[in-house]
Amino acid sequence: MKYPNFSEEKKLWKKGYKIVVGLDEAGRGPLAGPVVVAAVSILDTKYQTLSFTKVSKGRQNIKIRDSKQLSSLQRETIYKTILKDNRLQWGIGKVSEKVIDKINILEATKLAMEKAIVNLNRKLKSESYPFSHDRRKMGITDFLILDGNFKLNINLAQKSIIKGDEKVFSCALASILAKVTRDRIMVSYHKKYPQYRFDLHKGYGTKLHLKRIKQYGSCNIHRKTFRPLNVAKR
Repeated sequence: MKYPNFSEEKKLWKKGYKIVVGLDEAGRGPLAGPVVVAAVSILDTKYQTLSFTKVSKGRQNIKIRDSKQLSSLQRETIYKTILKDNRLQWGIGKVSEKVIDKINILEATKLAMEKAIVNLNRKLKSESYPFSHDRRKMGITDFLILDGNFKLNINLAQKSIIKGDEKVFSCALASILAKVTRDRIMVSYHKKYPQYRFDLHKGYGTKLHLKRIKQYGSCNIHRKTFRPLNVAKR
């Protein structure tokens, strides 16, 4: 199995880009809940020589990879490690199901990416970092690596990479942050709408979820423009 690597980040650092950011989303496909994006920047260019490509939990070594290739326990373990690592900085962007219904899921994903970048920049400007180079003085994202096949309509250099979360290290980290953040949101929604069991399927169109929609109808966090919910409204 191939694992995400630093080749894209290294090429961009050599070109003079200081704050290179990998982005990925969680929640484009579900029938309920928000779409969540994480933006991750590796602040230390020596990071690639360190051992973060494995996160130890007990005797198990967990290799960093796309969140879909990890168990929920592995994602949680890596998530907690990311939050403690001062060689990284990150931002989260969320767009609700109501906005998704208004502007469509692709535009909502782009909007969540822009929010994640804003939140990342806010952190970069407000904190200092223990590195000898001048990254800490910049505080502004200057290159984006997007997981997917689209561009953001913002004035920033960017590159789209299909399956970027499987190839680019910062995108893989972003995929884990976004997935864990969204899963936690959906578990919290389970407390409000226990009949749908959002804690189990996280809003995706599983047999259980479809059965509960048929039984109870939709709730406030369902995406009314998504099939089969939009068909049911007719």
